[in-house]
Amino acid sequence: MRSTPHTEPNNSEMTHQFPSLSPEQKKELSEIAQKIVAPGKGILAADESTGTMGKRLQKINVENNEENRRCFRDLLFSVDPSIANSIGGVIFFHETLYQKANSGKLFPQVIKEKGIVVGIKVDKGTAGLNGTDGETTTQGLDGLSERCAQYKKDGCDFAKWRCVLKISDGCPSALAIAENANVLARYASICQQNGLVPIVEPEILPDGDHDLQRCQYVTEKVLAAVYKALSDHHVYLEGTLLKPNMVTAGHSCPKKFTPAEVAMATVTALRRTVPASVPGICFLSGGQSEEEASLNLNAINQVPLLRPWKLTFSYGRALQASALAAWQGKAANMKAAQEAFSTRAKINGQASKGEYKPSGTADTASMKSLYTASYVY
Repeated sequence: MRSTPHTEPNNSEMTHQFPSLSPEQKKELSEIAQKIVAPGKGILAADESTGTMGKRLQKINVENNEENRRCFRDLLFSVDPSIANSIGGVIFFHETLYQKANSGKLFPQVIKEKGIVVGIKVDKGTAGLNGTDGETTTQGLDGLSERCAQYKKDGCDFAKWRCVLKISDGCPSALAIAENANVLARYASICQQNGLVPIVEPEILPDGDHDLQRCQYVTEKVLAAVYKALSDHHVYLEGTLLKPNMVTAGHSCPKKFTPAEVAMATVTALRRTVPASVPGICFLSGGQSEEEASLNLNAINQVPLLRPWKLTFSYGRALQASALAAWQGKAANMKAAQEAFSTRAKINGQASKGEYKPSGTADTASMKSLYTASYVY
């Protein structure tokens, strides 16, 4: 058998990356990401849109106006500086970024003085994908580069973009998986060019009666597609964070799974799909109660498998529910509300190291389900 001489592939076949980020840009992005997920730290997601904040305030009979929104966020942001031991980053909504604390300082300054990194939600919400069973993509790429450049100037160092997928008989479709992966990659690339660490958030909703195994399978398929797209778009993974769902059964699943089972399924899915170069994975709480979100995170950090990334939290509802319930819109309750928030942040900080030991006296607010069907920000 005659062997054919080995020839170098011609250039049209070679994949070639044109330089996109300088070594200095990469170093900055990687340092920001590491700072946010330093040991024992996670993210406070305070980026609820005006409408979503309205739903939160409605529950405690407080009018949804700019001043009340500012007051509640001031309560969170002006908490004792020791909060920085548990919170490494805060995600802002556009309005909040330009509001001031009671002290007269702009909110980003208040956060930065505590040594916490300031982030910003940059997507423009979901839009339907025609020809699917109610699936969506996320919009906001137009003008994103300019917005990111401005946010960087205004004190932000990371960004968030949420894509939403759902599990049902025919979902998520190949189209929804591919489109959302591509949009996340495009967003991540644009953020990095502007010096912002992108949080990549492909959320698989907990709606439905699917079991743990089905959620694990879908999570693996979605994350595999996301990291393929990030690679295709030359995104620098060391300068990114992932914000996924935990692998849980659907809310209507008759079978209940333990934190240990949720943890094993979650860590297995991540080990199969997320490169070790990603510095941190910050779970969304997805409508779990505060206590449930902490117990599951703690169990995830106790799984006896190699976990090359920080596994921590990026919680909104699961950090704020008790604080909102304690506040009730009254200035007199500010201290109590701040204590409720600090307590939850500390618990999640411990859970991110697998060191949370429940006292068995969790208060009722922290056990309340925070689930909303087809949740939108």
